[in-house]
Order: sequence, then C-alpha cells, then structure tokens
Amino acid sequence: MTFEKGSLILVDYTAKVKDSEDVFDTTIEEDAKKYSIHESNVKYQPKLVSIGEVSYPVLKGLDEALAKTTVGDKLTVEVTPDKGFGERDSGKVRMIPLRKLGEDAEKVSVGDTIEVDNKRGTIRFIGSGRVQIDYNHRYAGKTILFDVNVLKSLDSPNDKVDGILKNRLPVEDTKIAFDLKDKEVSVIVPEEILRADGLQIMKHFIQLDIFKFVKTLEKVNFVETHINKQAQEKKPETKAKTPEQKTA
Repeated sequence: MTFEKGSLILVDYTAKVKDSEDVFDTTIEEDAKKYSIHESNVKYQPKLVSIGEVSYPVLKGLDEALAKTTVGDKLTVEVTPDKGFGERDSGKVRMIPLRKLGEDAEKVSVGDTIEVDNKRGTIRFIGSGRVQIDYNHRYAGKTILFDVNVLKSLDSPNDKVDGILKNRLPVEDTKIAFDLKDKEVSVIVPEEILRADGLQIMKHFIQLDIFKFVKTLEKVNFVETHINKQAQEKKPETKAKTPEQKTA
C-alpha cells in the first residue's frame, strides 16, 4: 500500500551527484565514514519525511518517488535539477573586489562557502584583486541519485510522537522520554538541553508538529526537572547501623 499525503515515514538514504559519483549526504553513519563526509556533531539517524508536506520535506523528485513506495522497498531515485536543487542561473554568479571580504580576504580559497551581503555563495575564482562568487546552490544543475531504504510508516500516536522528538531534540535517542495518555502527552525535557539557547524554539516546533500529525491530542506538556547538584554533593552520607546499634 502506497503512502497518502501527510504520511510520516522513516527512510535511510545516501545521496550522490550522478555525473561525478560524489557522495555528499547520508543518514547512515557508516556510509558517512566510508565516503569521508562524517561530521562529529551530526546525529545520524533515519530521515523523518512527511509525504507531500513542508514539515519534514525532501526534494520534490524524491518526495514524489517515496509517495509510490511501501515499507521495505529499496530503490535508487534519480532526481533531475527541475525537481531537485534547480537549474543553474548565470545571473547568480557575481564578481566583486577581494577587499570587500575584509579580514577574510587572505584566508579564503576556491571552493570555500562564504557569506557576503547576507547571502551564502561558493568561491569559484580568485585573481587580480577580484573574487567570483556563485550564489547558485552547490548542486544546482546536477542530477542527484538517492539510494533509499523505506524503513517504517509511523501510524500510531506513540510512533509519531517518538519520531517527532527524535527528529527535533539534539540528544541521544536513549535520553528521549514521554508519557502519552488519552488526549495528552508529557514530554520529558532532557537535562543536558535545559539551558540550551534554542530550547524554546524546539518546544514550539515540537508542539506544532504533534498537534498537526496526532489529531487526537489536545494538550502537550513539557516537563523540566532541575536538580540542585551542589546540595546533593554537600549531603552527608548515612551509614548503615550495625546490629548492636539497632538493639541499643
């Protein structure tokens, strides 16, 4: 049975440029290490995808292909530029004075990604006191191949909440906990992110997603437990009484 619009599914994938075989993205840590694209701060896990929705999107070409699959399918999806990262636009390639980069002028090299005038671009050329910056997406004009494994469809409220939390919270899966009862869910906020700068934003999007994909729920609670560690350290140890002390 194929997936309907709004279905939440989990997929593993590895993406590469068709022409060059350049692997640039994966959900699988083993593949990331194999192709030398591993990043220590990335949480490698199956990708949460909402079919036909913007909440957990993928490229249009991949989304259309996934909508026709079922759990257990393994396939290679070819995504052309018009349904991928777009066609290259020569108007987005600019030549600017090297001095405009300020202190970074002596540090950059061809291939680096930099931000100029609040826009991110890739350096294509440096010379004669000028630098050429390409504001097209790095893979614009490229056909992308996705090796995909459709792992699971999140159908129950419990599975959906679990999938949303694993996607939104930047902690190990073992530290994610929640209590789902009737029309209410209580999310335990992991201690290590209690003081995170983006915690309020995380909570905002978590509750939006839960209400969107779990229609039966009416309330989302976030449970925060703060422990006074200094008080715990100062608390005197209690020794067990000996038999003689107990009878005294």
